[in-house]
Amino acid sequence: MSETTLVKANEKHWQAAIRRFENYLRLERGFTENSVDAYKRDIKKLAEFICMDYPYLESRQIELCHLQRFMKFLTELQLSHSTQARIVSGIRTFFKYMEEVENLPSNPAESLQAPVTQYFLPDTLSVQEIEAVINAVDLSQNEGHRNRAILEVLYSCGVRVSELIALRITDFLPDLGFIRVRGKGRKERLIPIGKHATQALELYLNHVRPQQPIAQGHENIIFLNRNGKALSRVMIFYIVRKAVKSAGISKTVSPHTFRHSFATHLIERGADLLSVRDMLGHESIITTGIYTHVSREHLKQVVNQCHPAAQW
Repeated sequence: MSETTLVKANEKHWQAAIRRFENYLRLERGFTENSVDAYKRDIKKLAEFICMDYPYLESRQIELCHLQRFMKFLTELQLSHSTQARIVSGIRTFFKYMEEVENLPSNPAESLQAPVTQYFLPDTLSVQEIEAVINAVDLSQNEGHRNRAILEVLYSCGVRVSELIALRITDFLPDLGFIRVRGKGRKERLIPIGKHATQALELYLNHVRPQQPIAQGHENIIFLNRNGKALSRVMIFYIVRKAVKSAGISKTVSPHTFRHSFATHLIERGADLLSVRDMLGHESIITTGIYTHVSREHLKQVVNQCHPAAQW
């Protein structure tokens, strides 16, 4: 059985499990619709992760190690500590239900803890590493040209994942050399888009995307999954991780690494902070300043190599 078949079968299993859990919360626990929806969203996140990383695992086969890996993944997504704590609570409730109602022998979530939030800057990829990741995408696969366009846009424009998955066809302005992005607070900004990203996007939009089904309401969304709907944040992380692994790079890389590299490479090559701030969509120049840590090292190297005083 192929991995795609496994994923589809497991997706159906998890959909049924979540429906039963939803009915339990609503009918037996008397939860409000808002609470039911919140629990359902959190378990859907877990299900999506499991189907991606462990396509053979059904809900009854989950162990603590799988849940801990999921929590590590949430940390990579840079979710807040309070959000992670809420998701842990939802997972515990789900497996408590599995234990009591569906006779699960033991509860793998009993000792699950939300990770302590750590603030750190992600690794930066060099230009050569960025090229290696992009070139590692298998263009013979159905999603290859889409995935390559995603990576090109992440690096060329420095967009957030939430901004990437919300991009619309009408936001792509190749004649002007820009894309329109809706950032935090739905504030719009225009970001220049490079030649390689433009070419990759046009190839995907003109020759690949028209060949797939498109779900109602998603006609204007640029990046679609195999069901014709907008991609999820988790799927973007999966695409990035797969390409990084194929490129043989051992660094911890997320979509935000591309954003960080975008800003760092610009500053290394002389871009001013105000321009980078505007492209990143930061309100404060102080926020943009965190992206200069690698550039400072670069500047020290330049001084050490080139300044006469460094030779004394």
